[in-house]
Amino acid sequence: MSTLIIINPNASQQVTDGIDAAVEPLRRFGIPIRCLTLAEGPPGIESQRQSDQTIAPMLRLAAAQTDAAGYVIACFGDPGLHALRDQTSLPVLGIQEAAVMTALTLGQRFGVIAILPPSIPRHLRSFGAMGVLDRLAGDRALGLGVADLADPDRSLAAMISTGKRLRDEDGADVLIMGCAGMAQYRDPLCDATGLPVVEPCQAAVSMAMGHIALGLSHSVERSDHAG
Repeated sequence: MSTLIIINPNASQQVTDGIDAAVEPLRRFGIPIRCLTLAEGPPGIESQRQSDQTIAPMLRLAAAQTDAAGYVIACFGDPGLHALRDQTSLPVLGIQEAAVMTALTLGQRFGVIAILPPSIPRHLRSFGAMGVLDRLAGDRALGLGVADLADPDRSLAAMISTGKRLRDEDGADVLIMGCAGMAQYRDPLCDATGLPVVEPCQAAVSMAMGHIALGLSHSVERSDHAG
């Protein structure tokens, strides 16, 4: 049976396991989901350079999935999103793009909880390309790397503090978790801030399943235009 493929572009199986748990409620809709870890990826994607280095091996891993019904790229920054869309006509969703689109339906101004300060310029470039900077309340970093997110007490406290600053100082009325490794903290963050919280993997999988169910696809760019 055709399967929705979620690719974690970093090499952390712990992050992949967290993604798998986060999307578990969506399996009730009947489309199989398989979560894969990119073995060639870095332990965590925390810079543009690391993000870009994952693209070629991720494209190879995607191409090897002969039963794919669609793909989700599970890294906030969407590395290789347009390259994979160029490789296949199947639905391809990036968690950053999907999270922003979902947040725009839940509030007027969204705030992003990033991991480290170097992640923020990468986010802002994407938001600018999407044309949504006027809806961005703020993008604040925890100061924690991907591996640090495995410490629940430290991570949740930092996320709640950052979420409240986005709410109270920046005017955010919806929050986006800016890393796939944050998935387990969505419910307590929502309770502590009183705001809707978008977990990006859940947002992307929800959209991908809708595309698959409706038979939606996109056009693959061609380089052999006539003329």
